[in-house]
Amino acid sequence: MGKNASILLINKKRGLTSFSSLNDIKRTIDPKVGHAGTLDKFAEGLLIVLTGSMTKLNVLFSQMDKQYRAHIQFGRETDTLDPEGEVIAESAIPSYETILQAIPSFVGEGEQEPPAYSALHINGKRASKLVRQGKEVVMPKRPITIYAFTPISYEDGVLVADIHVSKGTYIRSIARDLGKACGSRAYLTALTRTSIGPFSLDEAVDAKQTEELVSSMQYTDAFLKRLDTISIFEIPDSELFRVANGGYPQRMTCIKEGRDAVFGALYSKDGILRAVSNIEENRLIAQIHPFSGGRQYETV
Repeated sequence: MGKNASILLINKKRGLTSFSSLNDIKRTIDPKVGHAGTLDKFAEGLLIVLTGSMTKLNVLFSQMDKQYRAHIQFGRETDTLDPEGEVIAESAIPSYETILQAIPSFVGEGEQEPPAYSALHINGKRASKLVRQGKEVVMPKRPITIYAFTPISYEDGVLVADIHVSKGTYIRSIARDLGKACGSRAYLTALTRTSIGPFSLDEAVDAKQTEELVSSMQYTDAFLKRLDTISIFEIPDSELFRVANGGYPQRMTCIKEGRDAVFGALYSKDGILRAVSNIEENRLIAQIHPFSGGRQYETV
């Protein structure tokens, strides 16, 4: 299961794809790497990266809500809805008052049409690829929730706002739809993801800073404890040998029950995180600090 199973908070830089941002982590930590929640190339900010067998927890992190600082340019719309696209429409720039009147209608549950230039698949093929081939693409609307939409400033036709949304919500689509709601057009010029669930950009490290990156692996334990969707268990000393050899403990005590939890974090009595398990299937999925003592703790 590997000693390099970890949860990392990375500050993705603008101009890099989420995939290429993982290259330094693959070389430094573990070649098996995954991330929870793609950031577009033009965007920057928090990326949760899972390494080794911890990638099996992706489902927990991908379900979390997210917060962004968005820069929305009014008066134009690009085909990609970001600064890398071609301008396809222009319109008059609305007043700040008009924008403020339109924003409340976006807050709450609703449906959203994702951007055609996205990683979503239509009939088994990536939508963005179909568009680049000149094919017409109809993106099905999907349910989303916008928890908060807070304007920060408005200058030279650019609205800066903090937006808190559910998983699967496209801020590019919000910009497009807000522009039309204001009788104008709009697209994103910049985007920073500031948080994912209980994790903040302030805690993130630069993937190219090797020393900081390796050091941040020590926070995996603390990050797991923040999740309300994972149960916490204490295993007795007599089970340590079994767990160290990949076996599921026969005895353990639940310290905290997670909400609809499928996974459990297993701690020894001295408070050390030993492993992460799938508690529905009674099997270990990651060893963090496996016990290395003698066979006196072996169970039969």
